[in-house]
Amino acid sequence: MTLTKPNLLPLLQQLSSQLEGELKYDSLTKTLYATDASVYREIPLAVAFPKSESDIQNLILFAKENKTSLIPRTAGTSLAGQCVGNGIVVDVSKHFTKILEFNKAERWVRVQPGVVRDELNRYLKPHGLFFSPITSTANRAMIGGMVGNNSSGTTSIVYGVTRDKVLELKTILSDGNKVVFGEVSQEDFKSKCELDSLEGTIYRQAKQELSDPENQKNIIEQFPKKSIHRRNTGYAVDALLDSEIFTGGGDTFNFCKLLTGSEGTLAFTTEIKIALDPLPDPIEIVVAAHFETINQSMRAAQVAMKHPATAVELMDKIILDCTKESIEYSKNRYFVEGDPMAMLMVEFTGKIEAEARAKGDKLIADLKLAGLGYAFPVIGPDMTKSAWALRSAGLGLLANIPGDPKAVACIEDTAVDIDDLADYIDELDEILKGFNQNPVHYAHAGAGEIHMRPILDLKKKSDQEEFFKISEASAKLVKKYQGSLSGEHGDGRVRAPFIPLMVGEENYQLFRRFKYTWDPDNIFNPGKIVDTAPMNTSLRYEPDMVTPEQDTLMDFSHVGGFLRLAEKCNGSGDCRKLPESGGTMCPSFQATRNERDTTRGRANTLREFLTLDKKENAFDHPEIKEALDLCLSCKGCTSECPSNVDMASMKAEFLYQYQKSNGTPLRSKAFAYINELNGLASIFPGLANFSLSNGLTGGLMKTVLGVAPKRNLPEISKVSLRKWYKKHYTSLPGKTPIIKSIYLFVDEFTNHNDTHIGITAIKLLKRLGYDVKIIDHQESGRSALSKGLLEKAKKHAEANVKIFQDIINGETPLVGIEPSAILSFRDEYPRLVGKDFVEGAKKLKFHTLIIDEFLGREIASGNIKADSFTDKVQKIKLHGHCHQKALSSLTWTQKLLSLPNNYSVEVIPSGCCGMAGSFGYEAEHYELSIQIGEMVLFPAVRNSEESILIAAPGTSCRHQIADGTGKKAKHPVEILWEALNL
Repeated sequence: MTLTKPNLLPLLQQLSSQLEGELKYDSLTKTLYATDASVYREIPLAVAFPKSESDIQNLILFAKENKTSLIPRTAGTSLAGQCVGNGIVVDVSKHFTKILEFNKAERWVRVQPGVVRDELNRYLKPHGLFFSPITSTANRAMIGGMVGNNSSGTTSIVYGVTRDKVLELKTILSDGNKVVFGEVSQEDFKSKCELDSLEGTIYRQAKQELSDPENQKNIIEQFPKKSIHRRNTGYAVDALLDSEIFTGGGDTFNFCKLLTGSEGTLAFTTEIKIALDPLPDPIEIVVAAHFETINQSMRAAQVAMKHPATAVELMDKIILDCTKESIEYSKNRYFVEGDPMAMLMVEFTGKIEAEARAKGDKLIADLKLAGLGYAFPVIGPDMTKSAWALRSAGLGLLANIPGDPKAVACIEDTAVDIDDLADYIDELDEILKGFNQNPVHYAHAGAGEIHMRPILDLKKKSDQEEFFKISEASAKLVKKYQGSLSGEHGDGRVRAPFIPLMVGEENYQLFRRFKYTWDPDNIFNPGKIVDTAPMNTSLRYEPDMVTPEQDTLMDFSHVGGFLRLAEKCNGSGDCRKLPESGGTMCPSFQATRNERDTTRGRANTLREFLTLDKKENAFDHPEIKEALDLCLSCKGCTSECPSNVDMASMKAEFLYQYQKSNGTPLRSKAFAYINELNGLASIFPGLANFSLSNGLTGGLMKTVLGVAPKRNLPEISKVSLRKWYKKHYTSLPGKTPIIKSIYLFVDEFTNHNDTHIGITAIKLLKRLGYDVKIIDHQESGRSALSKGLLEKAKKHAEANVKIFQDIINGETPLVGIEPSAILSFRDEYPRLVGKDFVEGAKKLKFHTLIIDEFLGREIASGNIKADSFTDKVQKIKLHGHCHQKALSSLTWTQKLLSLPNNYSVEVIPSGCCGMAGSFGYEAEHYELSIQIGEMVLFPAVRNSEESILIAAPGTSCRHQIADGTGKKAKHPVEILWEALNL
């Protein structure tokens, strides 16, 4: 369904004027919402961001009058295409985000649909309660989406699914009227049937249809087995049939059973009342059982389900191998022994650790008795979080498979009775072998649901056809075992075409009658569950499409080119997590809550415009520039995105290419050439600093360059670090004998602005027994990289590689003070330099260290000891630099700051500080920069006692803290120097 009237703009403008929220219909916004986490793509008519229920009523009226549709959307992580359509996408994730009412005594909470699951549970935790369904996307999955899909997650074997928790739903029906659905007694049901309204019609239809003996017989005989608690195939009319209205001794009738899992096709939900559970026992352990075959792991799941496990989850070899290549998740593989074909992660809880371990020991004993498994490491309470992070990363990691073939979501949601699981998987594996497939197996073994995915290249017509054939064969097998085609991810567009096969034509027609009774004009998410288009249409890629190749300065060949790096994003939405979830990725989204400001949004924009581009310069699109504008190049996505979509590198390359056609702004040139400008200013530093700080000249400079008036510009040091070193180094006191020599990389920021930190670092290193060498080299090129002046950055990179490649090694490393500068060697240099320098750059990356890393390693080696430092008590709060967190680790900084006896370090759970090099200085970005700082960092600093030291390795971070809080943050080497006793 699409708008039939030819002149759309006046109609949309009129609708926009009637809404309290926003209605957008520009090409960028529509591109952002053309996809979800599925393989489908359809450009919507518009995207609405309603602020009130009256907005939604206006949208419903507009859709009815103009024969278009509404597609509800929260986080947009649907795997089956539920959020894709050509009508108006209605995104409630921005404004419908309130927790409305909480009743601790009765254990329920009422929320708006845009509340994030983990956010809700943080609110509930102090009260000893939680919302129990937990999906792998729980840090961005929203309650509305969980209701729409009837989500379940890892603990469903204990707590059930979302349908089991929904008590009431406040909805707006297709006639625009508000109706609350909840439990109704038999008497109330009778009264509802007498209403002269759409609500009354709905109740009367349910009574008529479900009282019919033939319909009852069809439902009982054709629906999935009741022993399968994950049943989402079609509409849950079987749950209505089990009520006391139609079945003696049944549950109280509640239309929420039908609405949950209906994918927004029957009504628009605005409030959700859900039941809560007491928090589980506080101690958890995980038995990670290793298997040599998939079949063994399936049979082991049957054994595990006879134990009091709270989760029984599978990872196969393909998933495990993917984790090896992930910067973030490779750290979590510490418990993997050998090369298992499959691993079953079984969680047990207890009030104390011994209780949980005793449960795990009993399972291990039973598995050994059954001859299942070869290794059974037990992961203790302190490490289970990282182990589950490995499992949760499965979906995104699959996007890391090199090349165009990907693990495709089509048969991954089938659920069967646990007693049928091993046989079912054996048969399905045989079917897939017939298609030359070695599928991925992972997820909810204990629930009888294995997420299996064939590897297909959906750019090829032949594989698009296989996509259908494999899905059809799987559906027939699921029907044989009387399973559910959809266990938790919904029918959407990918499974709905097989619903008649799964439940029979009679039940399918019953679904259609329910749909069109509730929604006569088919305005609510049409083409989902019933009357769906063929599953291999409206895909992201046209059949046999040729992926355009872009000629780039940076080398993206490791992922098949620039565009394929963007295509690695599969839409899982990890970049939509909120600040409280931790991590760095997408600080601008955390502040704005705009899809445009996610890694996913930016990747989708690049993919769309570069794929369909017809311009001579494929990058010359203002829409891409707008999407990338608020990317802070924090590099969080290089490690936190399971697909490792490196948006910082793509932004640098885009700016370079875009500026070929549109010129380079003066401000960008000024920031890119900041080292040269600072070098000139250092000739007369006093005059330069007066000019920078003076209201007249400094203000004029800020105005000309577009720098925020409220920003304090960094001062020029009285002497450069290089000059100071040449004059003073040989006379500095030092410890003998010398432990080792290092080369200090004098970055452009430390040389001219933070010279005092460089001096302190040199003094500290020499006093501890290290010979510090400084030679002539070029700047890092970091500023040029950030502004897209890649030719300038490349020149510096090649010069530095040539200078250092033959003198730097494991015994004599290259050490840098400013993380963003020195980590350029590790991250960009191998992809930035010409082919003659690549090997040298790759060699250097392994021997180039942040000073925190170097000192931390020396402490670990015993070369630096606590007895060299003070014993006084000192508390420190540490804010980590984004690049360090993404490409290295804060562990090193914690180690060195914790070295003095009685020094304690608390890591501030902040992401990006918001400054991000020049970003926070730019006038149009200043407010957002401060807003990002206010999310976590600034409150943590302000609320610190005066005696607590604030540590921040990054120069931008220290300036941001000063501007945002008025407090001074110190570099870790300054703190260590002040603690030195020597």
